[in-house]
Amino acid sequence: MITKDILIETLVEDYPYSVRYLMDKGIRCIMCGEPIWGILEEAAREKNFDDLAIDEFVKELNELALK
Repeated sequence: MITKDILIETLVEDYPYSVRYLMDKGIRCIMCGEPIWGILEEAAREKNFDDLAIDEFVKELNELALK
C-alpha cells in the first residue's frame, strides 16, 4: 500500500508506473534524471501541493496499483 510517507526510491522501485504519474504532476523522480530523495509528501510539498492534493496523489496511486 502506498502512503504519503513512502520513500520516493521505494515508490519508483515497487510501483514503476508511478514515474509517469509523478512526472505528470510536475514531480521529478529518480528515473526522470533529477534524483529526489525523501518521501512522497516532502517532494509534493516542495512543488507547493497541499494536504488535499497529496491525499489525492496517494489515492490515485493506490488505485493504479490495483489495475
